[in-house]
Amino acid sequence: MSTLTLHPITATAATTAITHGPALRLTRRGRLVVFLGSLLVVLAVGFALASGSVATERPGTPEPTRVVLVGPGDTLWDLAADLSDDGDVRSMMDEISRLNALDSGILSVGQELRVPTS
Repeated sequence: MSTLTLHPITATAATTAITHGPALRLTRRGRLVVFLGSLLVVLAVGFALASGSVATERPGTPEPTRVVLVGPGDTLWDLAADLSDDGDVRSMMDEISRLNALDSGILSVGQELRVPTS
C-alpha cells in the first residue's frame, strides 16, 4: 500500500478586498437635466390624460338654416327682428352670431349669413 502525503499550502499573498467604485454622483448640471427630463415626462402624461376626446359616437343633426345676403343698410338687429317669431330679437341676434361666428354686430354688404329657419 502506498501513502500519499498532502501538505496544505497557505496563501502568503495578501488578499485585497474588492472595492467598488464610488456611487454615481451627479453634478449640479446633471441633477438639473434629470429633473427637467422627469418634469417633461410628467407634463406630457398630464396633457395626454387631460386632452381626452369628448366627441360622441352618434353624429349630430345639423340645425336647419338658410343663407341670407346682407344688403345696403342692413343691420344685425334688423335681420334678427325680421326672423324672430316670438319677438325676442336679442336671442335671435345671439343665435345668428353663434351660427356665423360673429365677434361683433358689424356686417358688410354682400356678406352671406346663415340664419335659422325655424
